[in-house]
Amino acid sequence: MSGEVVPSRRELRMSDADREAVVARLNAAVAEGRLTLAEFSDRVDAVLQARTFGEVEPVVADLPAVDPVVAAADVVELRSQAGQLRRTGRWSVPRRLVVRAKAGSVLLDMRHAVFSHQVVEIELSTQAGSATIVLPPGATANVDGVTTSAGSARVKVPAVPEPGTAAPHLVITGSTVAGSLTVRYEYRFWRWRW
Repeated sequence: MSGEVVPSRRELRMSDADREAVVARLNAAVAEGRLTLAEFSDRVDAVLQARTFGEVEPVVADLPAVDPVVAAADVVELRSQAGQLRRTGRWSVPRRLVVRAKAGSVLLDMRHAVFSHQVVEIELSTQAGSATIVLPPGATANVDGVTTSAGSARVKVPAVPEPGTAAPHLVITGSTVAGSLTVRYEYRFWRWRW
C-alpha cells in the first residue's frame, strides 16, 4: 500500500521469543567467558524490561554476532551400545535431548555449550553404565523424574532456579539401571578444570 509508514527494526516491539533468543545469546557469552555473572544478570534484567529491538541493541553490541551454524535442533536423539557417548566443547543444546546408552558411559559437558532454550528436557535411558552431566555456572537441574534401579543418582546443583535468573534449567526424566547418574558443576583443582 503506498504511503504506508513501515517502522524500522529498532522501533519494532519484541516478542517473548525474541527476548528468550537474546537471553540465550547472553548465556552463551557467559559460557564462553565473555561476561561475568554480574554483567550477565544486569544485561538479562535489561532484556526482560526492553520493549523494542532498539532498547536491546546496547546490551549485545559488544558481543559477537550469532553463528547461524550453531542453531540447535528442536529434538536430538543420541544412542550408544557398549561404548562412550560424549558431547564436549562448544555444541548446540536442543530443546529436548533423548539419550539411550547400554553398557557404556555418557558425558554431556555443557560448560561451553550454546543454549537456545532456557529450559532443556533430557530423557535419559541408561543400562549398566554411567551418565555425567556437567553444567555451566548458575544452571540448575531437576531429576525428580528419574527412576533408579540397582544404581544411583547424585545431584550436586540446585533443583530450582533463582527467581529472575535466565540461566539454563534442565528437566531430566527417564531411568538408570545398574548404573549411575551424576549432575554437577565443573571440578577445579589448581589450573585443571574438568
